[in-house]
This record gives sequence, C-alpha cells and structure tokens, in this order.
Amino acid sequence: MSKLKMMSAAVLSLSLLLAGCGNSAKESQQSEQKKTSSSEVKITFLNSKGEIQAQLEEAAKEFSKENPGITLEVIPAAAGQSPFEKVTSMYASGNAPTIAMVDPGDVKKFADKALDLSKEKWVNDAIDGSLDDAKTEDGKILAFPFAVEGYGLIYNKAVLDKAVGGNFDPASIKTRKDLAELIKKIQKTGVASNLLSPMDWSLGAHYLTIGYSVQSNKFEEVEAFLTNLKEGKEDLTKNEKLNGLLDTFDLLKENNINKKDPMSGTYEQGPELLGKGKVGLWFMGNWAWPQIKGFDTTNGNYGFLPVPISDNPDDYGNSQISVGVTKRLIIDKEQNSPEQQAAAKKFLEWLVYNEKGQDFLVNKANIIPAFKNITLEPQDPLAKSIKAYMNNNKTLRSMVTLPPDHWSQVGAFMQQYLDNKIDRKQLLKQIEGYWKSQQ
Repeated sequence: MSKLKMMSAAVLSLSLLLAGCGNSAKESQQSEQKKTSSSEVKITFLNSKGEIQAQLEEAAKEFSKENPGITLEVIPAAAGQSPFEKVTSMYASGNAPTIAMVDPGDVKKFADKALDLSKEKWVNDAIDGSLDDAKTEDGKILAFPFAVEGYGLIYNKAVLDKAVGGNFDPASIKTRKDLAELIKKIQKTGVASNLLSPMDWSLGAHYLTIGYSVQSNKFEEVEAFLTNLKEGKEDLTKNEKLNGLLDTFDLLKENNINKKDPMSGTYEQGPELLGKGKVGLWFMGNWAWPQIKGFDTTNGNYGFLPVPISDNPDDYGNSQISVGVTKRLIIDKEQNSPEQQAAAKKFLEWLVYNEKGQDFLVNKANIIPAFKNITLEPQDPLAKSIKAYMNNNKTLRSMVTLPPDHWSQVGAFMQQYLDNKIDRKQLLKQIEGYWKSQQ
C-alpha cells in the first residue's frame, strides 16, 4: 500500500472513530433525556366512594396539569366490595395503591403499612376530633380525614309541603308517632311515603349503628356497650333503644314502596324516586346528592330528618342525625417508592390548600371537608342540612370504627329481617353472635 493510500485510510479510520464517538455521545444524551422524561412519577388512588368516581378522575387531571411530573390514576373499588378486602388483595398481589380510601375502622389494621403523616401541614388545620380515630397510641397520625358525612331520612320538601298543606318544618318530627303521622299524610296525596334501600352497607353500617350510638351521648359509654356485646353481657332483646330503632324500621318497612319485593331495590333507584317526587323519604346520606340532583324537580329543596327511636321527644337520638368522618386516606409505605409517597403527600396538600382542590371537595364531590381553613360553603342542600345540625349540636357520633366486616355481616342479617326471612328475636340473636365472634 502506498503512503498516500495509508494516510487516506488512517484519515478515514479517524473520521469513522470520531463519528462513532459523536454518535455515542448523541445516543448518550438521548438516553439521558429519555431517562429524565421517564422520571415522571405515577401514583394510584383506590376510590371506595363510587358515586364520586367521575369527579375524582377530573380532579386527578387537574392535579396532574398543575404538577406535570406526576400522573395520578384513580382506581374504583368494585361495587359491593369493602375497601378493606380490596386493599388487602392489592397488597397480596404486590400492587398496593399509593393512596387508599378506607373506612375509619380499617386504618389501624393497616398501621404497619401506612405512612406516618403526623408532620403534614394539614394536621394543624383539621377540625376538632377529626383525627382521633387515625391516631396510634404513640401519637402517630396514619390517615387523612377525607369526608365528613351524615345520614338520616332525606326528605323531598315539595312532597312534604303538599302532604302537610303548607310549609313543612323538619323540627316538627320529634317522635316515631310524628313520623307515622307524616307517612299517612304523604300517602293521602297519592305518593309513596318512603323507600327503604336493601344494600347491606346501608342497613349494616348506617341504619343499625344508630342503635349503638344512641345508647349514650358519652362515647366511652357506647364503647363500654360494645365491649359488653363482645363479652356476651348484653341481652339485646331487652335493649329499649335498639328495639325502638327497630320499631321505626318496621314502620318504614311496612310503608316501603318496595314492600312486596323489598330486596329488589337498588341504590340507583333512590335518587330517581326521591328526586322525581315518587317518594317523600329515603334513608340515605349526603353522598347521594350528585345523583339526586340529576333527577331534581324541586329546585334543591331537600333536607334530613332524624330517625326517631321512641315517642318521647326528649330522648337522645330523636332530634339528632349521625355525622362523622366516614372516609380516610392512607399512603402506602411498603410497596410504593419515596418519590411516589412524596407525590401522594402533595396531592393531599393540594386538596386542602389549592383552590381547585377545595372546589373539587366542596362543589364537585359535594363533600363537607374536615378542615377549618376551607371556607367554601357547601352549595348542595344535604350538606347544608348537615351543617345546620352540626351548628345546633344535634348530631350523633357516627360509628365509624366498627370491625371491617360489620356492615357485610350484620347488613346481611338486616336484609333477612327486611325480607321477613327472620323475626326480631332471631335478628337480635344473630347480632349478639356476631359481636361474640369479635373477641
């Protein structure tokens, strides 16, 4: 090979080497850019309030817009499945949600998996008592209070105004006798008086638990009552307050629009019947407003009546409705990375302090927030009704820390009673048996 050819070859080799280095550098830079773009954090939110799934998905989009490095996916819990069961199964599959919406009684069951939130800013802005059920014995706060909710007999004021021949006053219903008379008046107008929905969660977690909370206005005495149940020391057939609540259940059952087939009802049936004025009363909570609103024919004229337990207007429970923190959010510390945990904390802070986060809670999801700094007034009538009961100190403490299978187990007993498959004595014995099994 000539010197010229050798030089040409050397130059060519050097050029190829430099080109290779250049390509390598370019690929390295592209790889680094790809790495940067893939550093986006994805977090998941398990939602156990199916009625706000669409609103939560919209909130997730808004949050991600304002926090471009974070993607939030909202996963719905299956209808009829308790959040405890769903979260447990997700942990077992190694796919725990970053944020899980659980019932208050579930929080301490996940104590070893939940992130300590004690140092979060929102802790100081939480309303009094809203963190009590989320604290460990050593003072750690394991959960965020997501929603204050209440329940009772929702009334359609237009139906009741017609029934009483004037302006219906909810304060006029102070006893079971008052309620029975109102039912008769509604029926005289040709409208069904009430709907008693058969879902086990409604009957087991909401209706029956009123019978626990009315045992005393001192919560420690209610706790003692439940302890006695566990120890088999309570004869519920002789418990005047629980039997009084069931007497009212019998009244509602007898006048139920679905009396001929009481188990045929669905949750979706309630908002339509109430909103269209096909029934005057529906036992349910303020979470139902988004659906009722879709059928509203009264320009938002709805409110709550307590479920009376006796004919003595002075008895505790006859003028109160159940109110409490009914859903809590926990952040996983086992199967999610520190970056995901930090993103989840950011979302919780966004709910409390961001204008759009607050708007989602109060105006979109119709939730009564558990935070003093949120000054937005609820616009929906059911939330307004609850706040009025709260302002007048006419509330029962919701039994939100019961065993996680209470609503499914006891709810099934209540369904049997609603469907006349068992009598009162059998129902009470089954409830006693459930509590004894909790030892």
